[in-house]
Amino acid sequence: MGVHIGMVTIDCAQPRALARFWSAALDVAAVFESDEFVLLGAAGDGEPELGLQQVPEAKAGKNRVHVDLRTDDVPAEVDRLVSIGASKLAEHTMPGLHWTVLADPAGNEFCVGSHEA
Repeated sequence: MGVHIGMVTIDCAQPRALARFWSAALDVAAVFESDEFVLLGAAGDGEPELGLQQVPEAKAGKNRVHVDLRTDDVPAEVDRLVSIGASKLAEHTMPGLHWTVLADPAGNEFCVGSHEA
């Protein structure tokens, strides 16, 4: 018996509001929603779902876990994500990898990157 990642959950104050950003970012729809929790469907077969969970405390410090998104065109995706509400925080490059750190409208960090040929 094995395990796999079924869902990644982001803590936030307003799940429905944050779901609008992540739905547009990932081009997925909500498959369940309440005031306290929204579940967004998987973007593709074998990919995890994304949960948005209401918590009472505000975000403090850097995320201990974050979502990494992969694309072939990092600059275009970063521009698109900023246009729908993300904030660009930093860019990083190391041999074979390039990624940009962003924050969603609630301040949760996530990355958009690509493997360089």
